[in-house]
Amino acid sequence: MHQKTVLITGCSSGVGRATALDFLDEEWEVYATARNPADIETLGERGANIATLDVTDHGDVTRVVDRIIDEEGRIDCLVNNAGYGQFGPIEDVPTEMVHDQFDVNVYGPHRLTRAVLPHMRSQGDGTIVNVSSVAGRISFPGGGVYSGSKFALEAMTDALRAEVEAYDIDAVLVEPGPVETKFNQRVEAEVNGNGEDKDGIERSGAYEAVYKLFEDSQALGGGGPGAIPPERVAEDILNAASSTKPKPRYQPGTVARVGVLGRFIPDSWRDALFGFARKLP
Repeated sequence: MHQKTVLITGCSSGVGRATALDFLDEEWEVYATARNPADIETLGERGANIATLDVTDHGDVTRVVDRIIDEEGRIDCLVNNAGYGQFGPIEDVPTEMVHDQFDVNVYGPHRLTRAVLPHMRSQGDGTIVNVSSVAGRISFPGGGVYSGSKFALEAMTDALRAEVEAYDIDAVLVEPGPVETKFNQRVEAEVNGNGEDKDGIERSGAYEAVYKLFEDSQALGGGGPGAIPPERVAEDILNAASSTKPKPRYQPGTVARVGVLGRFIPDSWRDALFGFARKLP
C-alpha cells in the first residue's frame, strides 16, 4: 500500500490547520499550503510539506501540483479549504470585491480541481473535498456575496461528482455552520465604519438595520450558539477522504444539520423571518 498524499489549501489557521494535523496523525503525506509560508512553519515542524500557494495565482497552483507529482507520484486527495467571507448588503459591496470573493471561493477551487484531475484519472482514484458552508444552501441579508460564492461552489461540486464517478473519483462537500475561528473578526472589519470603510465597503446608509444584525450577533463566524471547533470540521474532511464511499455532503455540527433544512421553508416564510429580525430593537 502506498502512503496516501493530500494537498490542503488555507492551512494558516482554523479548519485548514486542524485538517492538516488530522491527516498527519493518520500518517498521510501532507502538503499544507498558505499564501504566507511563515504562517504554517509549525506544520512543517510536525512533518508536513509546506508550500506557498495563492489559489488566485495559476502559476502557484501549477507549481505546487507539479511538485507533489514529482515527489510523490500521485495525489490522493485535494482539500479546497482556502476562502473568506465578504459580507455587506448587495448595493454596498463594489463589484470588484464580488470578483475578489469569487476568485478565492470559486475560481480557486476550480483552478486546483483542473490541475489535479488528470493525475487522479490516470491513477484511477482520488477524492476532492470542497469546504463550503451552510450558507451555500441558504442565503441571508448581508450575506448575498458570500453565499453566492458558496452556492456556486456547491453547484460545481454536484456537477463534478457525476462527471468523475466513472473514474472512481469522489467529489464531496463539507458544509459547516459557525466555527470557532477568527472568521468573525473578518466580518466585523467589513461591516463596521461609516461611508467607505477600510475594507472597501461603500455604506449607502440605506441598510443600517442589516449592519446592526451583524454587530449584534455572534452567530456568524467565530462564536455564538452552536459554534463548533475547527477540529470537528476536520474530522469530517478526514472521514470523507478516507472513505471508499464518502457521502456527497457532510454537515458538521447541529447548526449545519438544521440550517440546511431552511432551503425547504417557503420563500415567503423566510422573508418574513428576516423582516422580523430587522425590526428587533
